[in-house]
Parts: sequence; structure tokens; C-alpha cells
Amino acid sequence: MAIYAIGDIQGCYDPFRRLLDKIQFTPEKDTLWIAGDLVSRGTQSLEVLRFIKSLDKAAISVLGNHDISLIASHYGLFKPHKTLTPIFSAPDREELIDWLRNRPFLHVDKTLGYCMAHAGISPSWTLEQAISCAQEIQIPLRSNQASSWLKEIYGNKPAKWKDDLQSYKRDRYSLNSFVRMRYSKAKGALNFHLKKNPFEMKDKYPKLMPWFLCPIRKPLPVKVVFGHWSSLGFYQDENVIALDTGCVWNKKLTAIQLNTEIITSVECP
Repeated sequence: MAIYAIGDIQGCYDPFRRLLDKIQFTPEKDTLWIAGDLVSRGTQSLEVLRFIKSLDKAAISVLGNHDISLIASHYGLFKPHKTLTPIFSAPDREELIDWLRNRPFLHVDKTLGYCMAHAGISPSWTLEQAISCAQEIQIPLRSNQASSWLKEIYGNKPAKWKDDLQSYKRDRYSLNSFVRMRYSKAKGALNFHLKKNPFEMKDKYPKLMPWFLCPIRKPLPVKVVFGHWSSLGFYQDENVIALDTGCVWNKKLTAIQLNTEIITSVECP
């Protein structure tokens, strides 16, 4: 059995299927971990949702920021991205949205030694805190109050974690950490605006650093697999694996076999 982690698909169904063919993925025996952002700027988001849903337990997909935006648009909170129009006219729209909002924010396999979250894990959190915060925000998103919760949850503050955060402030920090985080200051305050490659910007923004290099980052017993950061591209060290290699920007879609850390990519013209 092989376990593969794949970066942001963003509605690019054809490259996704080519990548599965290239790694010889077999759903009867293999498992996919997908780093979120199943939908958005690509033109085949509907096909991506239907296919991954059909894989059932052979695919574990965490929620990304574009997935959350789709759910919010479904409830009328935002105008959907134009590439998502086929989803809104699909006869199985309700079923797909319900399936999507029941995806986790965090997936952990301590035996394998990996976890996955779309943007990563806050440098202020232990693994157990991350698991707890993910469970806390999964409850309202999966409930009948999902629309009202999403209406309150958007925003950039608070940017710094405190154990006594409560209600929407606590949920907002957690959601942003799991689906939007890229940069951090040295003491852990997150920055949600800057998107560029951190290793090209460190002279221009000396007080900012990738969240995974924050000096206060809590040590975790697992390696964090994440996507979300296409300008960073593929990156790997002893603590993290970044997998968003910019498929929707005409670059590549990348998979890594977690059992062996063998990397496979396909071009995304």
C-alpha cells in the first residue's frame, strides 16, 4: 500500500488524473492525502469534487481557503468565482457542498509520522493544540449554523495566538492558521497579506519569516505536509514538506509518496 500526498489541485482535473496515472494510483490499495484547494481558478472544479468524493476512504482531503470560499458562496455570503459556475448549476450541488464542509482541517497519522493542513500548523501550537483547534472549528462548519458562523469568521484579527481566546476570535485565528497562513513574525504574530517566495523577500521584509522557521515554533512529533504557497513551490526540510507547485499557474502538480518520499510531478500547461 502506498500513501501519496498531493498539492493544490484548484480545479485542474486533467493534470490531476495524469498525475494519478503516472504514480499508478490504485484506490483499492493506495491512499491519497490532498492538501486542500480542490477548487477555484481552474476550469474543472466540478469534475475534481465529484471524482475525489467518489474515491471515498481512498482520499483524505483537508480544507483550503478556496474550499471555504466556495462553501461561503453556496450560502450567499460571496459572489462565487466565475470558474465555479458549473458547481452552482449542478444537480448534485447540495450533496457536494455537504461532502466538502465535512472534510477535516487537519489530518494526523502519528504512526506514519506525518500530518497535513492546507497552510500548515501555527508556530504557537503543539500538535495536541492543533488537533483540538481543528475539531473546534469543524463543529460549526458541519452544523446547521454554518452560514451564520462563516459570516462572522472572515477577517485578519487576531493575528497572534493566546490560550484564552474565545468565541469567534478563537475560531478566526484557528481558521486563518489552517487555511491562510504563510508568514510569521519572530514572536508568532501571523501576516496574512504577503504571498511571495520567502527566500527571495527576506532582505526586503527582515522581520517576517515563513511560519515553519519561526523561532518560537513548538516542536511537533510529526512532519507537516502543506500546500497553499505556490510562490514557495516545493520545499522540504526535517520538519515540513510544501507541495503547492503552482499547477493552476501553468507550472506543475506534485505528489510525494510518504512511505518513501519519492517525488513525482506533471506539467500543467
